[in-house]
Amino acid sequence: MTLEEIKQAIEGGKRVFWKSQLYEVINDHFGGYLIVCMDNDSAIGLTWQDGKTMNGKEEDFFIA
Repeated sequence: MTLEEIKQAIEGGKRVFWKSQLYEVINDHFGGYLIVCMDNDSAIGLTWQDGKTMNGKEEDFFIA
């Protein structure tokens, strides 16, 4: 999934994951997106500080 597809899916109420359902992409309600580990609540930004480069490959994101 591209960055835009991920954002649109989340805004549309769909759940987006990275690699497995253990890592969910969420909207942080401050205008950003995070990849959150459901086991321990640790998180990283969906993108680098440039807002374009994703922390993960497009093919590793999916809707479930």
